[in-house]
Amino acid sequence: MIDFSKFEKKINIEFKDKNLLKQAFTHRSYINENPPPPGGLPLEHNERMEFLGDAVLELAITEYLYRNYPHKTEGEMTGFRAALVNAKMLSEVAGKISMGDFLLLSRGESKDNGRARQFILANTFEALVGAIYLDSGYAAAFEFLTGSLLPEIKEIIAKKLWIDSKSLFQEKAQEFENVTPSYKVIRETGPDHAKYFIVGVHIGDELVAEGEGVSKQEAEQDAASNALRLKKWKV
Repeated sequence: MIDFSKFEKKINIEFKDKNLLKQAFTHRSYINENPPPPGGLPLEHNERMEFLGDAVLELAITEYLYRNYPHKTEGEMTGFRAALVNAKMLSEVAGKISMGDFLLLSRGESKDNGRARQFILANTFEALVGAIYLDSGYAAAFEFLTGSLLPEIKEIIAKKLWIDSKSLFQEKAQEFENVTPSYKVIRETGPDHAKYFIVGVHIGDELVAEGEGVSKQEAEQDAASNALRLKKWKV
């Protein structure tokens, strides 16, 4: 039995409705293996809560950037926000607060520590934001993000991690090779609700690099970033 009170202490938030916190950590696969007892209330997985948390997350980040970076353009802030909400960043932040120790997963999912786990952690982080919003409101969710995710923006700006790699690679490919790069899906895995993509970026017939992500767009960005590094075209 997972003791969620330990997680509450870790993030310094005490939930009024403990079921919301449990739901935030409940993956669809866990419910398939753990049906409720006869007469018991059915468990709910976290996908609807993730949908809500995604919206709260976007609003909170947008407000934070607007208030704290008054001299940045809309395009720059859009780049900052995209770098904060990608699966890699969200899963890293989730790892820092030990969310992986509290996941409710099927036996099969719990054995996977690769890319699929990264995707699950990112989604669970979004669901947690949704749960905090439902339990205590927007201000509490904003405060949680201020202490967990939003500090990452400094490194993102300092290391230029927010730059749109796909646009930059296209610009450089046209400048140096006089060719517009193309992207092709090499492989996709996972069920419909949790697809994972490996995409290749090509200059003409040359496969320059591959990238991975939980969407085609994220995989294309990763491929472009890898291609910029390999071509030594990185800014």
